[in-house]
Amino acid sequence: MINVSDQPAPRSLIVTLYGAYGRFVPGPVPVAELIRLLAAAGVDAPSVRSSVSRLKRRGLLLPGRTAQGAAGYELSPEARQLLDDGDRRIYAAGPSDDEGWVLAVFSVPESERQKRHILRSRLSGLGFGTAAPGVWIAPARLYEETRHILGRLRLDPYVDFFRGEHLGFAATADAVARWWDLTAIAKEHEAFLDRHARVLADWERRADTPPEEAYRDYLLALDSWRHLPYVDPGLPARLLPRDWPGARSAEVFRGLHARLRDAGAEFAGVMNSS
Repeated sequence: MINVSDQPAPRSLIVTLYGAYGRFVPGPVPVAELIRLLAAAGVDAPSVRSSVSRLKRRGLLLPGRTAQGAAGYELSPEARQLLDDGDRRIYAAGPSDDEGWVLAVFSVPESERQKRHILRSRLSGLGFGTAAPGVWIAPARLYEETRHILGRLRLDPYVDFFRGEHLGFAATADAVARWWDLTAIAKEHEAFLDRHARVLADWERRADTPPEEAYRDYLLALDSWRHLPYVDPGLPARLLPRDWPGARSAEVFRGLHARLRDAGAEFAGVMNSS
C-alpha cells in the first residue's frame, strides 16, 4: 500500500522492528529472520547487514546465538530502556488541558561547554520548547522521563527543574507559539497523514487482514509515527491552532495499531505479540 521507494532508512526500520516485535523474543533474533522481515518492507540483505553493524557499534544490538546455534542479535540493556521510555510517548493517550508546565534551567561551566550543547540537544529531542535563553519548558508530564534520561547521561548536576503555570503578560497560546515552532510541527503531522491516512482508509474498506501486508504497513507507519511524539510534546488543544493536525494523525496511528499490529505479529512468526 505504501511505495517502498519512499520508505525510511533501514537502520531506523530495524530499531522499529525490534520495538514492535523483536524485543519480545527470548534470546537473539536470527540474522536470517531479520533479512526476511526487512525484505517485506523493501530492504535488501546488504542494507540489513550494514545497518545491523552500525547499530552494534553504537551499543544498541548485541551479537549472540539462538538455542539452535544460529547467529543473531538482541537488544542491549540500554536499547531496551530506550524502547521502554519510548513506549510512554508512542502509545500515550491524548494530553490533558490543565496539567501545568515543567521548566528546566541549566548552567554549565565554560570548561564543560560541550555538555551545554548535549543538554540543549536532549531537551529539544524530548520536546521542550525555549521560553528564554537557558530556560526550557514542556508539559509537566514529561518531567519524570526527562529526569530519568538526564540522570542516566549524568547531566543532572547541571539542571534544576520547576513546576508551574503561565501567568502572562501575553496569552498562553501566544507564548506557546513563541516557545515552539508550531508550523514545523504541523508539517510533520501533515506528512504522516499524507503517507498513512489513506493506508488506514484502505484497511477500513477491507474485511480481511493478510499478515504480510499488515506487518509491512504497520512497520512503516510505526517508523514514521515514533518520532512525532518527540517533535510534538502533546500541547493542550486549547493552546493550539483550530485546524491543528496532531489529533488526526494520532487517530490514524491508533487505528493502524489496533488493526494491524497483531496480524503483523503472525507474519513475524517467532516475534509474537507482548
